Amino acid sequence: MVFYALMEKQPLLEVKNLVTQFKSESEYTKAVNDISFTLHKGETIGIVGESGSGKSVTSLSIMQLIPNPPGKITGGEIIYHTKNGSKVDLVKTKNDEMRRYRGNEIAMIFQEPMTSLNPVIRCGDQVMEALLLHQKITKTQAKQKVLDLFNEVQLPTPERMFSSYPHQLSGGQKQRVMIAMAMSCNPNILIADEPTTALDVTVQKTILELMQKLQQQHNMGILFITHDLGVIAELADTVVVMYKGKIVEQGPVLQIFSNPKHPYTKSLLACRPPLDRRLKRLPVVSDFMMRGENGEIIELQKNVSDALQSVSITANERQQQHEELYKRDKILELQNVKTWFPSKKTLFGKVLDYTKAVDDVSFDVYEGETLGLVGESGCGKTTLGRTILKLTEAYSGKIFYKRQDLLHMKESDFREHRRHLQIIFQDPYSSLNPRITVGNAIMEPMKIHNILNTNTQRRDKVFDLLKKVGMEEKHFNRYPHEFSGGQRQRICIARALGLNPQFIICDESVSALDVSVQAQVLNLLNELKQEFKFTYIFISHDLSVVKFMSDRMVVMQKGKVEEMGDADEIYNNPQSEYTKKLISSIPKGTIENIKASMEKKNLVLSV
Repeated sequence: MVFYALMEKQPLLEVKNLVTQFKSESEYTKAVNDISFTLHKGETIGIVGESGSGKSVTSLSIMQLIPNPPGKITGGEIIYHTKNGSKVDLVKTKNDEMRRYRGNEIAMIFQEPMTSLNPVIRCGDQVMEALLLHQKITKTQAKQKVLDLFNEVQLPTPERMFSSYPHQLSGGQKQRVMIAMAMSCNPNILIADEPTTALDVTVQKTILELMQKLQQQHNMGILFITHDLGVIAELADTVVVMYKGKIVEQGPVLQIFSNPKHPYTKSLLACRPPLDRRLKRLPVVSDFMMRGENGEIIELQKNVSDALQSVSITANERQQQHEELYKRDKILELQNVKTWFPSKKTLFGKVLDYTKAVDDVSFDVYEGETLGLVGESGCGKTTLGRTILKLTEAYSGKIFYKRQDLLHMKESDFREHRRHLQIIFQDPYSSLNPRITVGNAIMEPMKIHNILNTNTQRRDKVFDLLKKVGMEEKHFNRYPHEFSGGQRQRICIARALGLNPQFIICDESVSALDVSVQAQVLNLLNELKQEFKFTYIFISHDLSVVKFMSDRMVVMQKGKVEEMGDADEIYNNPQSEYTKKLISSIPKGTIENIKASMEKKNLVLSV
């Protein structure tokens, strides 16, 4: 078993009773509260938990990147075993000495590559900078090493990538540049903080495989931080589960997944949309645990499989749902829709070539249905959603909403329809004005479309909407930055509901959320659908989420429909090679997958 093989190996990092706290006004908050673990050479430790659990603060504490003030490490030790064999306590290491280790011996891949890369410096120069800082080599040697690294991380045409700016690369390519930068000095330890959260499953799979390959080549230790237990299952040797700054459970990956002890670990395992069954609702953390009067944790459910069984839908129930759904009228009909953008023009403006973002797409949506739109980044799914709402101009085709042609309708006539057709965007923070309170953000579209007669009535309606999405009246006068990602997404849902819509497009609306918060938002969307009889188009690159939400599924690739049909049928019996590839890339997180992954690592260790 891999775990025991790793226990005999040399320790790289020993975190002992670490405490990191932040000061806000007059009180201190312990973001990391007395945690201990040891990372060995060649080992991957997966640190999991929700936002606010302390996992990212742990990584920043190790790198000595905690902003002081307001943060400070107030207790414990971080013992690092250096490349030359000596031991240093990073907590007591001064800044100048820390620079020798940071980036050189301990490297970090941050969550969002676009904000981690300098937008005005070419990608190759950014990686070269790290090499020239830590190694005594010439610029010519550094450039060649960068090109070799780009080749190693499987970036296409390394020379072109070297000269490209970050905005010219896709999300997966930017993340590969960050991995190349982190690997440039052959570090002992690689810390990866949510490196695949917003990536497509296919890109995520290649990034994870790449990290495992580089680990085997360089025998480095990896700290992999994520909220996705599916990813951890196939990557980690040891799992550390964090909750509110503390470690509530840690152990070998197989033990944690097959026999979790803590109710919080059980809830994280149950929150992920399962692929082997269809559920009425996703279990959430509150189904497994609650806080007592003295703050103690009270366990509510003992078993993950029992929790899933209690909310599962039978095949007969599913069949009945289908029969009822397809007796209804079609609310939306797309006929040969094309959204093309000019990509090449003559000097006088004549278009020579087009980028075909949406290319001859046709399908229908029934009243009360949730239609899933799935595919990788760049497949055209978001452009199609925006085209339906006339936020992006179509090149040709027809879109009928309740038998009225939207594309050939005057803007003045379409304005009346716009209130019935709403969209919930991917990033809730950028879709809310930071200078407007959330209450006014929800009220504003109601004023524009003359919903209700007075501001007092609208205010009362906003209070009601906030309650419906699990928020409170007191949140009315707060600003977007005062809320978590999940709360901001709930605010965006409330804003969409304010206009009493009949049709809502959810565009990657849960892709950046923790699995536990994602489960709450998905349940909320389904509850609101039942209450208000909405019709959804649910856009996502996550096939497991689309399968849970959708009645039918449309798989898109390069602007075209690759496959269409019942969501369960497509998952269980995919027809196209592209759909099969998407499904095979989903991290399953099953016991069988963990055992297979461990056998593969054992084989590598024994070679």
